[in-house]
Amino acid sequence: MSQHVSCNDCSLSPVCLPLAVAPAQMDQLDNIIRRGRPLKRGEHLYRASDNFESVFAVRSGAIKTYVVSPDGEEQVTGFYMPGEVLGMDGISTAHHVSNAKALETATVCEIPFSQLENLSQQIPTLQHHFFSLMSDEIRADRELHMLLSKKSADDRVASLLLSMSARHQRRGLSSHSFRLPMSRYDIANYLGLAVETVSRIFTRFQQKGWLEVSGRDIEILDRASLCGNAPDTGTVEIQL
Repeated sequence: MSQHVSCNDCSLSPVCLPLAVAPAQMDQLDNIIRRGRPLKRGEHLYRASDNFESVFAVRSGAIKTYVVSPDGEEQVTGFYMPGEVLGMDGISTAHHVSNAKALETATVCEIPFSQLENLSQQIPTLQHHFFSLMSDEIRADRELHMLLSKKSADDRVASLLLSMSARHQRRGLSSHSFRLPMSRYDIANYLGLAVETVSRIFTRFQQKGWLEVSGRDIEILDRASLCGNAPDTGTVEIQL
C-alpha cells in the first residue's frame, strides 16, 4: 500500500479514528500511523500470544478473529470491516489472546498503542472515542453470548445480515445490497450452527422473498420481515 496515503485523503475518516480528531490535529494522528503492504487472503495480521504493541484499523478488505481450543478446533470470534478497529484484546494482558486473519486481500493502518495513548492525553476527544470503541466491543460480546445462548438459528443468521447491512450503511454504501466477505463455514462457526443449517436458512429466507442470494452476494428485499427474526436486544454488531 502507498506510504503517502494520509487520514485526510481516506474515505473512511468519517467512521474511523479520525472522526474524533479536529482537522487541525489530524497530522498528529497521521504521523503515528504505519501503513504496510496488503495482507493476502489467509495471511495473519497477528497470532495469539504475539506481543501486544499496536491496534489496527481495517482500510480495505475484511479480517476475521478466532481462537483455537485446547483440542485444536477453531472458533471464529469476530469479523472486521473497513473503518473498524481490532487488536484491543491484548491491552490488558500485553499479548494478543486471539488470531487475526485476512478473509480477502486486506490493508490495515497500524497504530502503535503507546503512541496512541500519548496522543490521546493531548486530544481528549480521541481518548473518549477509543474508550467508546472498547465499550462497544464489550457490549457486542455480551449480545453475542445472548444471541448464541437464547436465540434460534434463524435469529442468529438474521442478526448477522442486519449487522452487515448497518455496517455497509455507515460507510456510505448500500444497506440492502452487499457482498459477504466470509464463507458459509465461517458464518456457521461464528454463530454456533452447522454449515448445512446456515445454507437452509439462506434458502428459506430467499423462498419467503426476504432475500435474494447469489453465492456471497446478498440483496435484502424485505427488511421488516428480516428484522422480525432479529433478537429483541437489537442488531448485534458482528465484530468481537
